[in-house]
Formats: sequence, C-alpha cells, structure tokens
Amino acid sequence: MSEGSGSADLVRLDDADDPRLSDYTRLTDVRLRVVREPAEGLFMAESTQVIRRALRAGHRMRSLLLAPRWLPELGDVLRAAAEQGAPVMVADEPLLQTITGFHLHRGALASMHRPVLRPVADVVKGARRVVVLEDVVDHTNIGAVFRSAAAMGVEAVLITPRCADPLYRRSVRVSMGTVFQVPWTRVEDWPGGLERLRAEGFVVAALALDERAEDLDVLAAEAPARLAWVLGTEGDGLRPATVRAADRVVRIPMRGGVDSLNVAAAGAVAFWATRV
Repeated sequence: MSEGSGSADLVRLDDADDPRLSDYTRLTDVRLRVVREPAEGLFMAESTQVIRRALRAGHRMRSLLLAPRWLPELGDVLRAAAEQGAPVMVADEPLLQTITGFHLHRGALASMHRPVLRPVADVVKGARRVVVLEDVVDHTNIGAVFRSAAAMGVEAVLITPRCADPLYRRSVRVSMGTVFQVPWTRVEDWPGGLERLRAEGFVVAALALDERAEDLDVLAAEAPARLAWVLGTEGDGLRPATVRAADRVVRIPMRGGVDSLNVAAAGAVAFWATRV
C-alpha cells in the first residue's frame, strides 16, 4: 500500500520477502555483502546523520527504509528521495529487524548508488596531508581512520588494492559518515604508487617499527609542506618493500612496555602531531 507524506510517496510493507527489499536482506551475512555490494553498485548508509552526509556529498539514493516513528524527523531526507526518484519503504520495527538481521535503532537505512572512483591525482590535488592505507582489512579500522582523518585535517585517503572497502556498511557507520566527507580512491599500482605521490610533491612517511625509524616528534618539529602517511595492515604492519621505498620511517614513542598501537589509534596520533 502506498500513501503520501509531504513530497514523498511511502510504501508500507508487511512482508520480509517483498522483492523490493532485496538490497536490505541479510545484511549481517558478511560473505553476501562482499559479493553483492560491489557487484550491484550499491552501498548502505545507516542512520539519519550518515544518510544526510552522503546526500550532502552528492550521493544518490536507490531507496530508503525506515520505521514509521522516524518520519517526522526526516522531512529533508524524504524530499531528497522524492527528487531522486527513490522509493521510501516503511515497516514496523520487528519486521525491520527480520529484514536486516539487526535492530535498526539509528533512524533509517538507505541503499545508495556506488560512485565511480576518481584518479589519484584528482583526489590529492591541493592536499597538504594525505594517508595511504596498505592492506587494512578490518572495516572498523577503516571507518575509524576516516573519522580521525576528518577530525585532524587529513585531506585525502588512498587505499591499496587489497584494502577493505570504505563503503561497506560497518566502515560507513564507524566513520560516522566521514567516508563521504574525506575524498578517497584506490591506488591500483602498489607500492609503485609511492612514486606518483612523490611526483605530486609529497614526502612519504611510513609509520613502522623499523631500525631506521625516527621518533614522530622529530618529523613533527619540521613537518614537510605536503606529507603522505602510509599505515599498514593489522598485525603485520607495512610490507618491507613499502618501508624501504618511503622517504621517512617514523615510530611513535611508547611507554609502559607497549611497542605498538592499533592502526586507527596510531594514525590518529600521527595525524594530530603533523596537523596543519
């Protein structure tokens, strides 16, 4: 059944098997999301704040799913859905949990069209601080790095071919939507892409536990005008070839017998110390 609400046409649903819900079903099945999201050109924006940030960044909705109690608070989102021709589907909360596999307590969930990635040169143009994520595979860490990057003034994020996708639902949610705020793209040639950053005028700094590493304080005292941080995967850190190719190798001084931090925490410290 359809009914009007402002400028949007609402479709009230009472069946979890309704084919119009195919974008949203079994969202907790990680293997299914890995197969479907890139292949179908979609990503999920969860919560009203994240959806609004995605819309402000120019992303387009495929559809919107929410509980009736959120309708009064989402006038702007409903208008955007109407303008973009995206159906707005409304279902009671128990049915929403059946559809998605989790309790949708952040207002709404939107299926969004996946954007075409821009060339590296376009993404880093004019940036003074960028970060490269090498083979980081945990979606929570990806989202946390984006949030720190936005907070500390990092102006672009580059990810290597084996890095997890910033637009997976968990990455987007953990980032609080900052994956839409900070420009990003993939570096297809890695670690060869380091030369491209040098050609753009960046000094490349690898954050690593290495015998030639200097303390972060040393780099921060005279930080280069354009700086590209490179952060490595969980556990193993950066590849040896990447460390060798970097202009500077940097470590964060530690106390208490701790030798390293989680990649997202380490990135936040490095971004803050070299902020501009």
